Amino acid sequence: MGSEPVPFNYLPIIIFMVLGTLFGVGSLVVGWFIRPSRPYRAKLLPYESGAPLFMDARVQFPMRYYIIAMLFVIFDIEVVFLFPWAVVFKKLGLLGLVEMGVFLAILIVGFWYAWKKGALDWD
Repeated sequence: MGSEPVPFNYLPIIIFMVLGTLFGVGSLVVGWFIRPSRPYRAKLLPYESGAPLFMDARVQFPMRYYIIAMLFVIFDIEVVFLFPWAVVFKKLGLLGLVEMGVFLAILIVGFWYAWKKGALDWD
């Protein structure tokens, strides 16, 4: 590595990081000077659509919405594991089939439990 404070091999990386940072900051500064800044009363309102606010934008969502969203993510990830398994199914043999059967059985039991608890009912 040598006695240099920064090894010579890292020099291109450091140059790239400095140039990237300078480009990003430079773009923001140039944009700040060039862009038009003519605020008026309607433009300073929270919504530029012109429609008056009729209720608060911070609405509380029911907890059931989040539960169904989490269940969707969990059971959607199941499909992510099924595709690669299906591609190499013939190479895995009987052991791969049994392992996927156990995996699906665990997910089906979880789905059945969520169904019986009423987590999938949309009222």
